[in-house]
This record gives sequence, C-alpha cells and structure tokens, in this order.
Amino acid sequence: MTIKRTCPICQSDSFTHLLKVTDYTVSRETFDILRCTKCSFLLTDPIPNNLGKYYESTNYISHSDQTTSITDALYKVARTITLKWKTNLIQYYNHQPTKTLLDYGCGTGAFLSEAQKYGWKINGVEPAAQPRAAASMTTQTAIASSIQELPADQYSVVTLWHVIEHVEQLHETMTALTEKLQHNGTIFIAVPNHNSADAKKYREHWAAYDTPRHLWHFSKSTMIELMKQHGLTPYKIVPMKLDAFYVSILSEQYKSSKATAGFTELMNGMLTGLKSNLSAIRNQEYSSLIYIARK
Repeated sequence: MTIKRTCPICQSDSFTHLLKVTDYTVSRETFDILRCTKCSFLLTDPIPNNLGKYYESTNYISHSDQTTSITDALYKVARTITLKWKTNLIQYYNHQPTKTLLDYGCGTGAFLSEAQKYGWKINGVEPAAQPRAAASMTTQTAIASSIQELPADQYSVVTLWHVIEHVEQLHETMTALTEKLQHNGTIFIAVPNHNSADAKKYREHWAAYDTPRHLWHFSKSTMIELMKQHGLTPYKIVPMKLDAFYVSILSEQYKSSKATAGFTELMNGMLTGLKSNLSAIRNQEYSSLIYIARK
C-alpha cells in the first residue's frame, strides 16, 4: 500500500508502510513508520496535534531526574560517562578561538553544566517548562524557550544531542540553528541509526523509534543530505557506543511487555548491544551516530 506524504529530504510524495510501533512510554497508542520510496527516509505517521502530552510522564527520562527503574539508572550512568566525553569532543572539533556553545533541546542542563566547567560560555534552548527551569537552576543561566530568542552568528559550536528527531519544523529549525553559528562554526547532531544491527533485530520493538516523540528516523545518507541542504559541510561521523546497550535493554523490555527490565532483559540487551557494536566495526552502522559539520 502506498501512502501519500511529503518527504522532507527529497520532497517525494510516495511512501510505503514499514512498521507499526507502540508508544511504550506514555500512551500505548500505535503509530506507523513510513519509508520514502525514493530516498528511503523514515518518518512517523501521524504526527499528533497535541504532541506535548506524549512527553508528560516521569518515564520520559530526559525531561526528568527521577530514577524509577533499572533502565533509568542505566541511562543516568551512561549520561554521566558521556558528559565529559561530549565536552572533549566539542573542544577537539571547535575551530574557533572562542568557546561559545548553544545546546538546542538541552533538557535539564546536564551537558551545559559540564561544558561550563571547561570554560565554555553557554546558552541553551528547551521548549518544555519543567526541564527548562531545572536547567536554569543547574547552570545559573537563563535558558531560552525558543531559538528565536537568541542572536545570530553568535556561537562557535551548536549541539543537538538526540533532539532533531523530535522537532516538527525540521527545515525551519535547521535554518535557524545554522544562522546561530559563526562562520566556520561547528554543529554536532546526534541521532539514532535505524540501519544498526540492534534496530534490525528489534524492528517494531526497537526503543529508539520512540513514537510519536521521534518524528524522523535518519540514516547516514539522509542526515548528510539534510545537512548539505542547509549549507553545512559534514566531515566526521562519531559513534555513540554506549547507546547500543541502553537501547537494546529497553527494547528487550518492550519486547517482553514488562513494566521494567528484569535480569533476563538486562542480560539479553547487554549481549545484543555488544553484538551490535561488534557488527558496526565492519560497516560503521552503530546504534547512534554523531554527525559533525561546519558552516
């Protein structure tokens, strides 16, 4: 069956149905994953009119600092480990003499707080009120609710850590973010990779589809094309290897229909995450990828 929508990457209006995915985090509703017949870009259908309500849960860990399950605890461990790594990454690839950082979709401000320790002058954007207030308190910095509140040509680095897949106005947001970058500034965009081995194993249970909060599902070719369309020059792709373990454990939980992951789900998820990373040594199709590009 062919379903008509417009692809944001190639503007084709021809899609086929790929998967039906359940929202395991909030609503238990099901959503379709459609594949563009021309460029193979994947998107969630439909996009709910009241998308904000699908974030209103303590189970949505990136907007909450509560720990209610083993997967929450694992997420926080992984986040703690990667904060310094991300900060070192932006310092290494920053080609400007200044250290000015905009983190778009900054959540509760953990990354911004870490960057402050390394001398970065920070700003953040977080549309959701509760995590925005937490980020302001953590960083002692005013966090914007909209990208339009911030000046153009201001930042040597812009980061989006698993954010762009949530943004309904995809091209408008990419344009606005590019305008915020200084000439020769660097942007870092982290997204899940549906061509990874763990994604192929779990299919409709793959946690990184996260419908309907994830509206867009990128491969290397579609993310690179999106960046090029906005005048960015991609030059490096960096894997986020810990994501394979967390996503796989959560996927095992979804597959078993349990409220929380138990010992079996934990062990199976760890094994799948390891296998996915080993497979990606050959083809570089890791569970999550960071795309680095320059303006």
